[in-house]
Amino acid sequence: MNLGPLEIGLIILAVLLLFGYKKLPDASRSLGRSLRIFKGEMKGMKEDGRSPTVVPGEVDLEAQRLADQLRAAEAAAAEARARADAARASVSDAAR
Repeated sequence: MNLGPLEIGLIILAVLLLFGYKKLPDASRSLGRSLRIFKGEMKGMKEDGRSPTVVPGEVDLEAQRLADQLRAAEAAAAEARARADAARASVSDAAR
């Protein structure tokens, strides 16, 4: 599957429309942190001598718990960013 310049441009446009140019750095930062954590966990499992095996059809409860914690942490971070943005806006309004 080869992507030409038109397809890449459309993908970039769709991402910008979905997230907006202000939220894109936060979204990419969050994705990078998630991948870094995932990579570290996989490396740790390999060093422990365990391999991440999941039987098809079986739910990995530890992975589900970690995913839930990640979602909660990302939601808390987004809420904190929103509060900080609101505080900055009220300070700049008060300065005017």
